[in-house]
Amino acid sequence: MKLKFVKLFFMLAVIFQCSSLPAEEPAAVAVKPSSGDLTTKSWIAHGKKDIEATNKYTQECIDLYKEQAAKEQASLAALPKNRKEIEAVQALNDVATCYFIQAESLMRQQKNDEAKKVFKVIIDKYSFGQAWDPRGWFWSLKLAAEQSIKKIETGSIEVETKKKVSQLPTKLVLFDPGKEEFVDYGKYGKFENIGTKDYKYVITDQEGLMAAVGEGVYPNNGSVRKDPIFKQVIKDKRLEGDAWDFLYSPDLEAAFVKWTTSSEPQGVKLFCTGLILERAGLIPQAIKCYYSILVHFPGSYGWTYWHTPWYVGQAAIAKINFLLRRNPQLGYKLEGAKVDIINGFDNEIVNDTAVVNPGKFVKVDLNQEAAKIKPSAESLGVKKEVGRGKVRLVQYANDDWQMLVDGNPYIIKGITYAPTKIGQSPDDGTQGNWMEEDFNKNGKIDGPYDAFVDKNKNNLQDADELAIGDFKLLQDMGVNTIRLYHHPLKVNKELMRDMYNTYGIRVIMGDFLGKYAIGSGAAWNPGTDYNNEEHKKNMIASVTKMVNEFKDEPYILFWLLGNENVYGYACNANEQPEAYFKFANEVAKIIKSIDPQHPVAICSGDILFLDKFGKNAPDIDIFGTNAYRGDYGFGAFWRQVKDQSGKPAFITEFGCPSYAEGKSADESEELQAQYHLGSWEDMENNMAFNGAAGNCLGGVVFEWLDEWWKAYEPAIHDTKGLWSGPFPDGYMHEEWLGVAGQGDGKESPFLRQLRKAYYMYQKKWQ
Repeated sequence: MKLKFVKLFFMLAVIFQCSSLPAEEPAAVAVKPSSGDLTTKSWIAHGKKDIEATNKYTQECIDLYKEQAAKEQASLAALPKNRKEIEAVQALNDVATCYFIQAESLMRQQKNDEAKKVFKVIIDKYSFGQAWDPRGWFWSLKLAAEQSIKKIETGSIEVETKKKVSQLPTKLVLFDPGKEEFVDYGKYGKFENIGTKDYKYVITDQEGLMAAVGEGVYPNNGSVRKDPIFKQVIKDKRLEGDAWDFLYSPDLEAAFVKWTTSSEPQGVKLFCTGLILERAGLIPQAIKCYYSILVHFPGSYGWTYWHTPWYVGQAAIAKINFLLRRNPQLGYKLEGAKVDIINGFDNEIVNDTAVVNPGKFVKVDLNQEAAKIKPSAESLGVKKEVGRGKVRLVQYANDDWQMLVDGNPYIIKGITYAPTKIGQSPDDGTQGNWMEEDFNKNGKIDGPYDAFVDKNKNNLQDADELAIGDFKLLQDMGVNTIRLYHHPLKVNKELMRDMYNTYGIRVIMGDFLGKYAIGSGAAWNPGTDYNNEEHKKNMIASVTKMVNEFKDEPYILFWLLGNENVYGYACNANEQPEAYFKFANEVAKIIKSIDPQHPVAICSGDILFLDKFGKNAPDIDIFGTNAYRGDYGFGAFWRQVKDQSGKPAFITEFGCPSYAEGKSADESEELQAQYHLGSWEDMENNMAFNGAAGNCLGGVVFEWLDEWWKAYEPAIHDTKGLWSGPFPDGYMHEEWLGVAGQGDGKESPFLRQLRKAYYMYQKKWQ
């Protein structure tokens, strides 16, 4: 996989830093190097194309740890699925990785037969080994080795990526849909201690409740076995495989049976059953599934791919609100529902306490709801102002927030713009600077000015498909903001000025604040230390340089610190979150002393350590975060930011692939567009004066254009799912996140194929 999986574009700076490894001095007592250190050195040597050092470090790791790796391989029956399980077999992972690096090095030397033999060692002996990608996931070395062998033999890398379950599309018709569409739980039991940590629901009429909720909804799990489809799917042998393999299967009958009879925890089981009922179009029954979680299992949790807690009750509330909003004909709203997890902003669950109010369904008159007069800035009055420049933040008497630019409300309609020519990759040092590239040598920068729309998707520039440029396409979409970092690539100020002056697009300018070791002077491993005075001094210098260089540029909207640093890749913010947020707050004060004209925001990772941000960063004006939660939006996020910090918020990065396994291109595009629509509607609902949290300032779509280098060879549009998550087929396809594509890649960097999500935003943002 070359460096595609283990060196992100930010790591170029790190490779340059490490161009000379320190000489190893002889020691009186030899200390056995760790497999992790040897693997890191192997990647660095391979990145520098130092064949001798690559062979040295990889072979040392293999010789020292292959016996332990073999034991760990023998202890496993299947590929470990989450980070905790994966990290428990580190020797296996590192030895397999070092074999992989050796094979890749041989490929680079055109020694393909030797490379195939080494790849075969991984497949035959270390098939459960996985390697870590600093972008946030592990990848299977066996799969990568199979792809590399296939590439050597055929030039293609597509192989089977995961076990298939039944792909027979089926409709789901319930045998027992229940007697009540919206269940009156008060008839069948008692709610006790609502709004406290001692909340519980006591069933007094279980038979009546089972009849009301229908099959698949707790406590009526058993009736599924009476459903004729139960016997049919067993007879057809359509239930083979893990329950998770069925979650996005088009065989809705098998998926429903598999999940309602699974051994997963009740809260997780109900949520996934609800997802299947949603896809079957059985919306009231799906809502009953989600609400059953709030009634019976509100504090339940699952685990994400990274073995971080996922609180099912909070997600269930968001799902219910989403479905009621999308289906106004049902005529209900959920009032008062709230699940707070005390100590729920870390990665532990042993210290969690759930404070629960399940809320209740209330009938609504849609005409009356629409006729209600919303509050306004004029009617409420200003409670607080932050900043005194042309970009200010205003909090009104009802605690809602808005951003004002030149005195007018400004909603962040943002997008990440980083067009990369097919075949380029920052991982092997071939990526250019899109702000300077002019491949057709016409004196104009390619993407911003020479991009054209391939309207008929024939992968050619027809006579009527004239160059229009990305900046114009972004303007037509309704984009008013892009997100940009001042390092490691040079920013073209003249280009940014034209983007603003001609197209009205502003810039959120960022500094990584030591993430990926950029700006701190630290080595990639162990990375930036937020208690290290030298590192802090270097980062302050980096930020100060940025502010002094750009503060007077008319296109600057505000400053952004970090990029989900709390996840800890090449920095210790995950281990020292208080030190990180205190330092970020110190930096924010320095920025304001230089430039009082623009607010300061932070880019965090979802809500991890949100409580510590609230306590330690009073001078950061806006809380921003990268979040990928699903098509229903961001759940309790807005309220949690409001409760923990009182600050306005925005989503610094969100998105969805336009590829889904088993779906046509048109179907996949529609799923991507619906995901984006749900995300943006959630933001709208939480903007000022719309009745919810009122602290949303907008968001930044990820991203404008597909980047083919994200997952594998940069000349191939890889369809492999890199990590499991809440996406149309259950997997993140990193190379398909653009609201515009590059077709078959032959007309890159100029060709654009606009997807349905583009037109959805054009309608919403214009």
